[in-house]
Amino acid sequence: MEKKAVYHEAPGPENTDVTLRLAVEAALDRGVDTIVVASRTGATALALLELIEETNIRLVVVTPPYGWMDEHEFDRSLIPRLRERGHDFYAGTMPFHTEQLHGCAAPTRMGDALRMFSQGVQVSVEIGMMAVDGGLLERDRPCVLIAGTGRGADTAILATPASSARLNEMRVHELLCKPHL
Repeated sequence: MEKKAVYHEAPGPENTDVTLRLAVEAALDRGVDTIVVASRTGATALALLELIEETNIRLVVVTPPYGWMDEHEFDRSLIPRLRERGHDFYAGTMPFHTEQLHGCAAPTRMGDALRMFSQGVQVSVEIGMMAVDGGLLERDRPCVLIAGTGRGADTAILATPASSARLNEMRVHELLCKPHL
C-alpha cells in the first residue's frame, strides 16, 4: 500500500489551511465520518466547521480543561453553534499532563516520546483519548485527529482511538501531515 504524507517546512499556524484541507479530503476519501480537532481559542474549530459544512462529517472539538490556564481562551459563544449543527465540544483532563494528579511521571514521559515526532502528534493522540474518555467517540472506530504546535493546526493523523485506560489499544493508521523537524 502506498499513501502520501505531507511534511510542512516548519511547525506553526501557517500550516492550518493546508492541514485542515488534507484532513477533510482524507476523511471523505476513506469514508471516515468523524474529525476530532484540538482548538484552544475556537479559531481552528471555526475554520474546520466552514470546510465540512457541505459534508456529513461530524466534528468533535477538544480544548484544554478549565483551570489548566489562568484564563480559558476558548470562545464559549461557539459551543452552542457547534451543538446546533450536531457537533460536540469537550474540555477535560489531558492524559499526558497528569503528573501532579497521579504523582507519576509515566504519562508525561509518554507524551514526551510522542513529541519526538511533533507536538501535533502528541496532542492528536491525546485528544483522541480525551474524546473517548468523554463519551464522544467510540473506541475501535477510525477518525481523523488534528492538532498543532502552539496555535493552529499542522498535524493530522488517521487513527482508531482508545480510552486513556486502554492506550495500548489505540492504532495510528496513517500520518496525513506533520511538520518536518
